[in-house]
Amino acid sequence: MNKIVQKYCIKIDKLNTYFCKGFEFIGITALFLIMIVTFFDVIGAKVFLAPIFGALDIVMLAQIVAIAFAAASTLVSGRHVRVELFLPYLPKPLRRIIICVGHILGFGLFTVISWNLFRYGYSLQETCEVSPTANIFLYPFAYGIAIAVIPICIELFLRTMGVIFSFETKHI
Repeated sequence: MNKIVQKYCIKIDKLNTYFCKGFEFIGITALFLIMIVTFFDVIGAKVFLAPIFGALDIVMLAQIVAIAFAAASTLVSGRHVRVELFLPYLPKPLRRIIICVGHILGFGLFTVISWNLFRYGYSLQETCEVSPTANIFLYPFAYGIAIAVIPICIELFLRTMGVIFSFETKHI
C-alpha cells in the first residue's frame, strides 16, 4: 500500500510542480507589469504632466496576481517562511504528528480560502463590480486567485500523505 500511494503521490507532485512553474511565470509577468506601469506612470507624471490613467488600479490588481500566483511555487520549492523553535528537539514520532496536523490544518485553511474566493468571484460577477478608476472587472482576479490556491492545497495534501505513509519528505 505504501509503495502504491508513494507512486501516485510522485506523479501528482510532478504535475503539481509543472502547474506551479506556470503560475510562477504568471506571477513574474505581473511583477514585471508593475515595474513597467510604475516607470511609465512616474515618467509621464513628472516629465509630461500626464500620468497613466488607471495606473493605481493596474498596479493593485497586478500585485494581487503576483502574490497569489507565486505562493504555490514558493511552497513547493521550500522558500516559504517557517519557524521551528522547538520542533527539532522533539522525538521523531511526536514531530511527525505535529507536522501532519499542521499540514492537515493548512490544507483545510487553503481549501476554505479557495472555495470562498470562488464564491466571492461569483458575487463580483453577479454585481459587475469594477475597479475604482479604470473600471476593470474584478471577478476574473478572484477566480484567478482561487485557482492559484489549488496547487497549495495539493502540495499540503501530498506532504500529509508523505508523513502518514512514511515516505521521504523535506520536513522530517
